[in-house]
Amino acid sequence: VADETQIHTHMCYAEFNDILPAIAALDADVITIETSRSDMELLEGFGEFRYPNEIGPGVYDIHSPRVPDAGDMLRLLEKAERVIPLERLWVNPDCGLKTRGWPETEAALARMVEAASRMRARAGNRQSSPV
Repeated sequence: VADETQIHTHMCYAEFNDILPAIAALDADVITIETSRSDMELLEGFGEFRYPNEIGPGVYDIHSPRVPDAGDMLRLLEKAERVIPLERLWVNPDCGLKTRGWPETEAALARMVEAASRMRARAGNRQSSPV
């Protein structure tokens, strides 16, 4: 692929610590992972390993019909920022949204955008970031 092509990959819940070197060797620009149910605990290994690329930890569980509050998602983003530098942090749901209906999907995504906006405002746009 062309160098300017951004490669994303997704991994569901797993014990990543044993395979972090292999994940890094994939050389994907961004990895998205399911982390909301683990309360971002799955990110710890990425921080300890010093994963070199960008990470989008899931901020809401798409397997639940519950529409999360923007504050809940913001709290997860703040936890993620303790492990992943803000300039490498993306915001996204845990996984695809095919199990959810349109009304709950739209409401959850609107709240996710609100959480990302609040995170940017809190950071004072001190740096360019994908959050």
